[in-house]
Amino acid sequence: MPFRLDLPETFTRTLEQSDRALVGMWLCSGSPINAEICAGSGLDWLLIDGEHAPLSLQAIQTQLQVIAAYPVTPVVRVPSGDATIIKQYLDLGAQNLLVPMVDTAEDAAAIISATRYPPEGVRGVGSALSRAARWNRVDDYLGTANSTHVSVIAQIESAEAVANAPAICRSGVDAIFIGPSDLAASMGHLGQQAHPQVVAAIHTVIAAAREAGIPVGINAFDPAHARDYIDGGIDFILVGADVSSLARASEALAQTFITGDSQPQRSSY
Repeated sequence: MPFRLDLPETFTRTLEQSDRALVGMWLCSGSPINAEICAGSGLDWLLIDGEHAPLSLQAIQTQLQVIAAYPVTPVVRVPSGDATIIKQYLDLGAQNLLVPMVDTAEDAAAIISATRYPPEGVRGVGSALSRAARWNRVDDYLGTANSTHVSVIAQIESAEAVANAPAICRSGVDAIFIGPSDLAASMGHLGQQAHPQVVAAIHTVIAAAREAGIPVGINAFDPAHARDYIDGGIDFILVGADVSSLARASEALAQTFITGDSQPQRSSY
């Protein structure tokens, strides 16, 4: 008899069941070892970044396979809302997609269509060939994928998207994620994520998501800002990254053990 199995619950379903903010971190190194270390950390979710990190489809699939052994939810950010790319990411087993640069409700509708099988969308049918349906070991994957196995998170990270936030939030996406860095840049405040105008725009998006009744998340590496968002009721948040954690930890080692003129001289023998 063929082995049958159930897929993990989506990030959207996990959010619905939580009574607190879900806390996660980025995976940008492409290392499956780093992915496994972070998966066992006790965090709620991990974001595999296909936009700014040098990740192949194989690298993303390997990280998903490694993370699957741990009680943590993976989300994958695609590099763009291109329907072909979305199809590939879904087929390799990414159930939860974060799509960057969603500026309009039309953008949101297009990415939703890309994640749905016909007649609700335009996703190509390849379940027998892919990890998404575990090579057809998931019962009725084709019949349940649209409603059960995929969640779509739209990333709002531009002034245009902020202006269109109410329509984007009501477009049918499952959640909204705010990207303060690109948002600040689009508003003329490059590198100033805490600028008052940027913060005001962030709260405009949060209010739009609340009004639409969908979860909203944000990226905040600054611990004080992260705590403020958590205390303010944000639904999910990213508070670090594998690469930045390694960078800061290695810098701390250098600062602790290399002190210039105070270093003892090594013996000559």
